[in-house]
Amino acid sequence: MIRLVVGLGNPGKEYERTRHNAGFWLVERFASANGVMLRKDGKFQALVGRHDSAFLLMPQSFMNGSGRAVQMLAGFFKIKPDEMLVVHDELDFAPGVARVKQGGGIAGHNGLKDISQRLGSHDYWRLRIGIGHPGDKDAVADYVLQKPSAEDKTAIDQAIDRALQVLPQMLAGDMQSAMNKLHTEDKPPAKQEPEKKAEPVKAAQKEPAKEPPKEPAKKEGLLGGLFGRKK
Repeated sequence: MIRLVVGLGNPGKEYERTRHNAGFWLVERFASANGVMLRKDGKFQALVGRHDSAFLLMPQSFMNGSGRAVQMLAGFFKIKPDEMLVVHDELDFAPGVARVKQGGGIAGHNGLKDISQRLGSHDYWRLRIGIGHPGDKDAVADYVLQKPSAEDKTAIDQAIDRALQVLPQMLAGDMQSAMNKLHTEDKPPAKQEPEKKAEPVKAAQKEPAKEPPKEPAKKEGLLGGLFGRKK
């Protein structure tokens, strides 16, 4: 069972529409759809809400310090790492892809890095929202703090929609069913080869009948041709 859902992002108007805030987007939409009010809690330095038995948490100490709020709330309510779901942007996935996994590497994500260090564990669950990659590792820092294109934003929103559909299953602890459904739906359809049209069979063309070769006319002498053959 998941008892804590953490959305990662940066606080403030200047960051709210940037790619790095994909985790915030999902948690905000889930809270809104379920009538959950996210209130600022000074003790945890985060926006906090509650849906049934699960807490919703959006750290407000910027990405690099995300772990502090997670550590404090989890410690106060005795929530173990494997009862947490951290929602974050994922450079390794194209916009439109959403995947769930437990543990694993953090691939340079500063929010995950701080959470793992403060918890002393990588065993929390992760819901990864694809945002695409700029193609150059030196451009990543600027890329995640920029707004996605309209096309990419639409794809990211669609991935969040699919993730929200299976989130109740994850909260109930049925992670395998949620993964099966989510990971199947976000696969692009297989490309079908266009059917080749059968070429019409051409009727065999009949060659014109060849006339038998004419025998060359026998040459006769001049007198024979004029007066007939000699008997």
